[in-house]
Amino acid sequence: MPPVDAPHLALSVGFWSDQFVNGLTTGSLYALIALGYTMVYGVLKMINFSHGEVFMLGSFAGYGVLAAMGGDDISGVMVAVTILAALIGAMAVSAGTAAVVERIAYRPLRNAPRLAPLISAIGVSIFLQYLVLDQTDARAKFYPDIFPRGDFSAGPFDITYIQTFLIASSLAMMVFLYVIIQRTRMGRAIRAVAENPANASLMGVDVNRTIVMVFVLGAAMAGVAGVLHGLFFQTIRGSMGFLPGIKAFTAAVLGGIGSIPGAVAGGYALGLAETVGRELLNELPGVDLGNQWRDVIAFSLLVTILIFRPTGIFAERASSRA
Repeated sequence: MPPVDAPHLALSVGFWSDQFVNGLTTGSLYALIALGYTMVYGVLKMINFSHGEVFMLGSFAGYGVLAAMGGDDISGVMVAVTILAALIGAMAVSAGTAAVVERIAYRPLRNAPRLAPLISAIGVSIFLQYLVLDQTDARAKFYPDIFPRGDFSAGPFDITYIQTFLIASSLAMMVFLYVIIQRTRMGRAIRAVAENPANASLMGVDVNRTIVMVFVLGAAMAGVAGVLHGLFFQTIRGSMGFLPGIKAFTAAVLGGIGSIPGAVAGGYALGLAETVGRELLNELPGVDLGNQWRDVIAFSLLVTILIFRPTGIFAERASSRA
């Protein structure tokens, strides 16, 4: 057996560890957005295809807060304060948008055939996207480059500060949502409405208010994802919500739509498949997949899951909510 070249091995380990961290980073964003899809489906059994635009509006709201508080001139302790303000502003705008959309576009169609709210959701998505494109003249906006640069090592992994912040913030928001759903009175109401809205109403649960809270909580997660996306990629535009929205839907289906742990697991699985999976395929002889093949891998994974395991990874938990 030929000896292994040590520098080459170190380079290989470093490359794969970087791909793993990149997968966790994008997977964290997908998981946050996917939570909105899975919560709405778990309660209403409908797919809110305007959720990607709610994510986009959160990103623009965060940009507006950062620009109003100084933009690129922000430094020192004000960086943390400003980013926190941007996160709160994004959550408020996304949640408010979702509440209005639920009241105007979805509630009147709650008892209509399932195709009607689906068409309404697509219409809302197109309306919000082109509204922002019109207001911004279809031009990209650029997040201020205020996040401290640098990285630290953890074994073979080199993780930048912004990646650490993104992954940690996403995990914190997911845990926060899970605690709300499992440990609070509001969470019990949401689970009751998901199980049987008529029985929940008889037990004193305000079904309409509970459904609004489902939209608000899911939208708040998407708003946070919008700011994190802007801080990491730095470029945002009115059409940015479509592709992450569809991929987050893929993550929700992959994990078992209707299951909160499934949405999280599906998000990370999709992020890793796009990065690590693509590079693994490139190891095959004669295969050279460019970065654009990430989308092909993501949607191929969706088709495969729909064919062979349409209930997703967390099939039992998801089905128990149906």
